[in-house]
Amino acid sequence: MAISSNTERGAWNSRLGFVLAAAGSAVGLGNIWKFPFEVEAGGGAAFVLLYLFFCFVLCFPVMVTEIAIGRKTKKNAIGAFDALGFPKWNFIGKIGILAGIVILSFYNVVAGWAFGYFFEMVTANFEIGAQFGDYTKDVFKIGLYSIFFMVATSFIVSKGVSSGIERAAKILMPTLIIMIVGILIYALTLPNAFTGVKFYLVPEFSELNLRTIGGALRQAFFSLSLGMGALITYGSYLSRKENIVTSAAMITIFDVGIAFIAGLMLFPIVAYSTGGDMANIEGGAGLIFVALPGVFETLGTTLGAVMGGAFFLLLSFAALTSTVSLLEVPVAYIVDEHKKTRKNAVIISAVIIFVLGLPSLVANGYSAFFSNFITYVGANTSTDFMTFFGHLADVLLLLGGTLIVTFAAYIWKKENLHDEIATGYEGYHDSINKKLIDFAISYLCPVLLGILFVLVVLSNFFGISIIN
Repeated sequence: MAISSNTERGAWNSRLGFVLAAAGSAVGLGNIWKFPFEVEAGGGAAFVLLYLFFCFVLCFPVMVTEIAIGRKTKKNAIGAFDALGFPKWNFIGKIGILAGIVILSFYNVVAGWAFGYFFEMVTANFEIGAQFGDYTKDVFKIGLYSIFFMVATSFIVSKGVSSGIERAAKILMPTLIIMIVGILIYALTLPNAFTGVKFYLVPEFSELNLRTIGGALRQAFFSLSLGMGALITYGSYLSRKENIVTSAAMITIFDVGIAFIAGLMLFPIVAYSTGGDMANIEGGAGLIFVALPGVFETLGTTLGAVMGGAFFLLLSFAALTSTVSLLEVPVAYIVDEHKKTRKNAVIISAVIIFVLGLPSLVANGYSAFFSNFITYVGANTSTDFMTFFGHLADVLLLLGGTLIVTFAAYIWKKENLHDEIATGYEGYHDSINKKLIDFAISYLCPVLLGILFVLVVLSNFFGISIIN
């Protein structure tokens, strides 16, 4: 069916702008503090190869599908299904928007932590790592940082697609890459740096098992911002002259590349701090917010303040590129379906999401209540409010991704999807890409993502751990 474009919604000025914005959506805090340690735990380079395989064979077709649906309809994540003539299937978009709102509600708080640490580092307050527990309980201070972050995100989104999101992406993404490479170059000059590199990259095939394979698949899917409507929304602003397959490949390469060099940056720093003893190293927020401030202190007051400030500013930039895309998803829905101005849609969305994030902001005060609730549904009683929201988002993203490819293959029909992909891609119908995408969305993606969805539900909410 013919679907007209609404020029008032905005559009990308260039493919580069779209790619940088979409890559910014994918690149986030998880690329810095999670991916490197997934690599180490999963066998180094062996895990990287698995991760790359899943990114390009499993996740890439999902990305292409989401972008194609958005470009075809020129609508938001919910309105896209209505515009295609399948309103009963718009619940997929609702799942995606709900996932994005849930993620941004607590992600904004964590971004506030990172931004606050930037100020702590530049003032040489290296003791903040040992005080992390008390730091997160300072609701007033963290609240101010989180408000600042939400205001910055809202300001960018309120300026529109080309003047706001695209312009910010063209500044933030190159700056992010320059900062990572700059810290990496310095990190490689530190004592024991190459011990860290070896620890990160040397393949340990004995570490490969069902859990690490499942971990690589899960990390690949979550890393690329699939299943939450962001790429449908961003795709809706894409010109029909653009090659969707090429753009999706560039986005994937950006995300994978930044995640990879983040590990090359981080492990030399860790190796330096431990004197080359890499046993019992654990990643995640504990390393970033508790251990690293002490590492920067060993560099001396001045250099430590510079390097520590640069690192946490880098984290803040990575967070901002993601929060922008997360906010744009509900904003686009309100603009399209409720005919609000973009600025009003931003205010409505930002206020609702910030209020929803208040329990995460004061999570310690909610721990007892939420532990009781989690016990009731059969999950781990040690899980707090923020972690529960994270688990819920994981499940929603996987469910959304599974349903999107199933919808594209069997409801909208593959022929229509292929026709949309072929627009802007001369020779697509005779290419190997068509055969690969066809097979992936018909069989590979629905089956593997469906299995992963079930496993994550069992793991996150019933304590039956198979892939964690």
